[in-house]
Amino acid sequence: MPQKYYIFRNATVESFFSKLPAEFSGYGDISNIPVDTDVYCWFYLSPIHTNSELFVQEVETYSQQLDFVLSQIAQQKAVYAFTIHQIYFVFIENSNTTIKTAIEKYNNHLSALSQIYSNLKIIDFSEFCSHYASSSLIDWRFYYISQMQINPKLIIDFTIWLQKKMLAIEGKRKKCLVLDLDNTLWAGVLGEDGVNGIQIGNTYPGSAFLDFQNNLLELSKNGIILTVCSKNNEQDVVEAWRKNPFLRIKDDQLAAWRINWNNKSDNILELAQELNIGLDSMVFIDDNPTEREFIKQMLPVVEVPDFPKQPYLLPEFFKKICQDYFQIYNLTFEDKDKLKQYKTNAERASFQKSFASFDDYIQSLEIVLDIQEVNSMNLPRIAQMTQKTNQFNLTTKRYTDEDINVLVEQGAKVYCISVKDKFGDNGITGAAIITTDKNTKAANIDSFLLSCRILGKNIENAFLKYVLLQIKNLGYSQINSIFVPTLKNSQVSDFYEKNGFKLEIMDDNGTKFYVCITDDMDLNILSAYRIIS
Repeated sequence: MPQKYYIFRNATVESFFSKLPAEFSGYGDISNIPVDTDVYCWFYLSPIHTNSELFVQEVETYSQQLDFVLSQIAQQKAVYAFTIHQIYFVFIENSNTTIKTAIEKYNNHLSALSQIYSNLKIIDFSEFCSHYASSSLIDWRFYYISQMQINPKLIIDFTIWLQKKMLAIEGKRKKCLVLDLDNTLWAGVLGEDGVNGIQIGNTYPGSAFLDFQNNLLELSKNGIILTVCSKNNEQDVVEAWRKNPFLRIKDDQLAAWRINWNNKSDNILELAQELNIGLDSMVFIDDNPTEREFIKQMLPVVEVPDFPKQPYLLPEFFKKICQDYFQIYNLTFEDKDKLKQYKTNAERASFQKSFASFDDYIQSLEIVLDIQEVNSMNLPRIAQMTQKTNQFNLTTKRYTDEDINVLVEQGAKVYCISVKDKFGDNGITGAAIITTDKNTKAANIDSFLLSCRILGKNIENAFLKYVLLQIKNLGYSQINSIFVPTLKNSQVSDFYEKNGFKLEIMDDNGTKFYVCITDDMDLNILSAYRIIS
């Protein structure tokens, strides 16, 4: 069921939220705060005044109204508040800064409120307005006819922009950049120009490519995986990595690469398999329009943006791919440490080859499972995982921080698992949500999911058994579960059956309903791991 929105507004904005199932307040009306709403939006636009004193007074009233509204909204309900932007004002006295100060004070107040109310998320409306000349932001005909402050010609642009902002708040973004090399990360062709002949450095066009590489590294620091897919001789590229001092993106900044003469669709498929991510998590960057079109045809779920024709356009290109694919509202520890996690996974895979038995390999990894109940520190990551995890996800239910708080208030038990071993710490990589019913002494597994990067070591089975044991200790003798099939989670279709659950029924859509009697559980697997909680 789609979420219901309620928009607090002081002008006509209905058309700008037409894609949402939304209701709207009256202009400046905060007397009605409906309780059956999932998400509240505070979208007050800057006053239209030429009197600076009236402008300031009205903006101060906005703050007071928002303070009251927030005090009345339940903490588990999401609130999105837009900053205000100076859409129109005539400065007669050039030294008068009261308008600017009032706007800054209001926007700073929003920021301060977001530190007090964890359910409040701030959306910077100035970012949207910055794309347009001030004269384009308002159409006076519509303002006078219908109190529409924002030009209706901007409705489509605003809708697209808002959707991206909401996806960022929900933690939904692409995971991986697949990068070409020649004329993409540097100017020139390595095989023809040589290590010192490719152009990257302090003079144009090399300076533009140098900035582009530095910008891509910032993406890597913010949780985006960098990979390379290039038609080149690998030894030539390795030599360039070692000898060209201007290259910023080298093998130690890459999670994986395919440098050969194979077709790029096969190489991208291999990269996805090696990193254990979906193709729909990948963005392919290549200067060659033929290669881009080939990937669009062969791998349509991979995003393929058009590459700029001139190097001086690279900064705007970088800005666009960030806005289109990689925005996120808050970074978690796991986001920031993504490169290290994928590199240590590769080390684990190589390490496994030296053991004759799987059990010996698991024992040698010295795996530690840290299983915790939900708290204010791990809640954002748990919610993020419900939004992003697709393959090992038994029900694929999507939750926000506020949704999970509601479940906890209703009696649900929520757990997360962090996994570390001798190679490193993967951070929080799994979550389980169990709803309970004391009247029937039955519990239900609402959600069970894990990141694919920790699979292959039976951790998923140990985590499930640990959670079941906790629920049993709370007095629940029966635990029900469900598997809801999607296009991406077929690998876990028999997960519950392998862990001792009895299949009760399967409907026509392939949804399976299970039951587990806690007294019959086999808990031997827990002894294979060191578990802390």
